Amino acid sequence: MAHRKFSAPRHGSLSFLTQKHSSKHHGKVKSFPKDDPSKLVHLTAFLGYKAGMTKIVQEVDRPGSKVNKKEVVEAVTIVETPPMVVMGIVGYVQTPPGLQTFKIVLAEHISDASKRHFYKNWHKSEKAFTKYCKKCQDEDGKKHLEKDFGSMKKYRQVIRGIAYTQMCLLPLCQNKAHLMEIQVKVGTMARKLDWACKRLE
Repeated sequence: MAHRKFSAPRHGSLSFLTQKHSSKHHGKVKSFPKDDPSKLVHLTAFLGYKAGMTKIVQEVDRPGSKVNKKEVVEAVTIVETPPMVVMGIVGYVQTPPGLQTFKIVLAEHISDASKRHFYKNWHKSEKAFTKYCKKCQDEDGKKHLEKDFGSMKKYRQVIRGIAYTQMCLLPLCQNKAHLMEIQVKVGTMARKLDWACKRLE
């Protein structure tokens, strides 16, 4: 009923249609920043949770504006960012169609919070990564992992870490962690890989 003019005009702008909920919990990273040799090896993204909003009084720096160099009250968002844990490393190779997965190496100890991400019903089956964790303890498995790391250092061109949030540090009822692939930046492939390996749980 958008034709009513005076007594009850329509509400909301049509330019923002269609209004619907997002199908994903968090946004997708379209592109990661380029390497800066002056910086140390680091992850290029982080997951946070909106905790609320508040007001701040700050001085405005807008030359030409009437409020330039004056104090203004503005709304700000509070984002809670508990420390993330790296549970795996992914290596990518550049191919003509784009990046292609080369190797995936996971940590020996993987928490239940991250395992819950792979199940719809956690209590029915809790078997994710049980064989993989046993493989890390065998001598043959350790040799296989060393071989994977060696091939990753030699061939892959992009290194990303699989990190998850620690839900136990948040005042939420949710136990399932949120996973995210985060690119490791700055330095040679060997430096990036060594840095990521040290941070595996």
